[in-house]
Amino acid sequence: MEEFIRVTEQPGNYRHLERMSVNELLTNINNEDQTVPQSVKKAIPQIEKLVQAISDKMLAGGRLFYIGAGTSGRLAIVDASECPPTYGVPYGLVIALIAGGEKAITQAVEFAEDSQEEGWNDLNKHFISDKDVVIGLAASGTTPYVIGALEESRKRGIITGCVVCNAGSPVAAVSDFPVEVVVGPEFVTGSTRMKSGTAQKLVLNMISTAVMIQLGRVEDNKMVNMQLSNSKLVNRGVKMVMDQLKLDDYNAAKELLLTNGSVKKAVDAYSRK
Repeated sequence: MEEFIRVTEQPGNYRHLERMSVNELLTNINNEDQTVPQSVKKAIPQIEKLVQAISDKMLAGGRLFYIGAGTSGRLAIVDASECPPTYGVPYGLVIALIAGGEKAITQAVEFAEDSQEEGWNDLNKHFISDKDVVIGLAASGTTPYVIGALEESRKRGIITGCVVCNAGSPVAAVSDFPVEVVVGPEFVTGSTRMKSGTAQKLVLNMISTAVMIQLGRVEDNKMVNMQLSNSKLVNRGVKMVMDQLKLDDYNAAKELLLTNGSVKKAVDAYSRK
């Protein structure tokens, strides 16, 4: 059987980094980073299929699970945690799991990603079912924690997807909707928190944003369901209410917003008068 080659582990395009000036380091990192959006663009047809599958399941009452290890898991947690405040959806609709648990969010948990059983065990704690969708995140495409979770999910009829940065990986092989964003070797060889991490962050932004729009959580280009969790967001919400209802009175718009709890509810309440 032909050995799977991980482009993410190949030597970087720049040598002798220790001899570069700070300006050269920053310029060359930036040069590498500029290649990432084009790699993501090539994967849009794959991302589109995954988004449609997620949207269909979530419109029918399902949930979205992200599962990953290390940087990939942390990026998943960032994306999932932003969905409730940004779009006003309940906590537990988008769930991110990381190998090693909460401790792994801030500290490396040695060998946590090497267990092929723990991924499914972590999913099972949330009573996952075939109503849901699981996306595995692994820059290498070889993380046992993710592979095991996706394999067990598929056995139970749960739709699977992935975001990986190598083509033809084991993770993609157990995904119904693989997204392969091949960004090439890293500036620091093997440091996938760099280009690969950037690519995964961009794809996660695309997935969650597009899904939430499909779920009706955005109107025009406004976050009309966002949680009013700080002064900045309240102020933004007031201005949105004023704009949508053509109101000149800031205080009246603020009272309307805070009474109803969201821009959408405020506008709907005012329109029913």
